[in-house]
Amino acid sequence: FKISKEAIHNRIRRGSLDCVIEHGVKYIILDEAVQTKTSPTQALANDKLYAYIEDENKTLKDKIKDLEKRNTSLRDQKEQMLIQEKKNIEQVYKDRDAQLQQVLHTISAKFLPHIQEKNTVEKSKDDFVDVVELVVKPIRLKEFLKLKSYKSAKRQRIKNRFKRLIGRDERVFRRKGKVYVDPSRFDYKDLISE
Repeated sequence: FKISKEAIHNRIRRGSLDCVIEHGVKYIILDEAVQTKTSPTQALANDKLYAYIEDENKTLKDKIKDLEKRNTSLRDQKEQMLIQEKKNIEQVYKDRDAQLQQVLHTISAKFLPHIQEKNTVEKSKDDFVDVVELVVKPIRLKEFLKLKSYKSAKRQRIKNRFKRLIGRDERVFRRKGKVYVDPSRFDYKDLISE
């Protein structure tokens, strides 16, 4: 309009120009449509500005596509790493299970001759796993008391208690002339304690 901002504000204050405020912006209401003429240099500058904005927009779109590709690639690499780590962890557990089975087998074979090893197979979600179950067979009363590490006098008293129960208590029985007990099935605290 070829006048300064101050002149427009003064006219609004005086009431010679009507205005409306929307979202903090003042809009001036004109009776007649004022057409502004743009010079050829302004049109050229506007065209250059639009071309520059379009180029920047295209460049940004290309960068976004590139970043999306990188993001997808990184996500795929992360998934592959997680799958590999899962396999490594499963292998570590399988190796540890095998070592534990060997230890249990060694212990049962050397230190506990009355224990028999029974192999079973349990099905897990993904694969089959061998599980070692230790089944305690009935043992001689003499061996049972040796494992408890009692003194000889106490062992003799306990033996006598057990012998009195042969045929009367299912927890104590005779096999081939020897007295046997089955600690895997029965509790003998009442006969051992004094």
